[in-house]
Amino acid sequence: MLLPITREKAELIEVVRMTDPMRLLGSEDLTGDEVALWEDPRTEQTLALIGDLPDGELHRCFFPGWGVRVHGADGLLFRLAFCFDCHGVRLWGPGVPDGQEGIRGFDADSASARELLQLFRDAGSTGSG
Repeated sequence: MLLPITREKAELIEVVRMTDPMRLLGSEDLTGDEVALWEDPRTEQTLALIGDLPDGELHRCFFPGWGVRVHGADGLLFRLAFCFDCHGVRLWGPGVPDGQEGIRGFDADSASARELLQLFRDAGSTGSG
């Protein structure tokens, strides 16, 4: 998955368990419970895993269950919201170039997607990073 160039400035990831996925479609933020804060080197490892997500066919639902807010030293860089059911991910935020924002498909059955989902679930079950 193509991530914005600002990923190189990432220092912190907030993992969010979505509580109102319908609101996300028109929202500027992620609605949910922050379940973990991940700092370097976990931030870099997580973004590398996300970057390795293969493209896939986007299905219809887009009710994301998990999201991340990616921060640099100067604040929020971008957000990602993942729907592992419809194989969709939304990318948006102040550090995302024009034309790169939006929803795109990824292969939610790939090894990297399964690993990412397990990381999110583990974070949600422990409440920590």
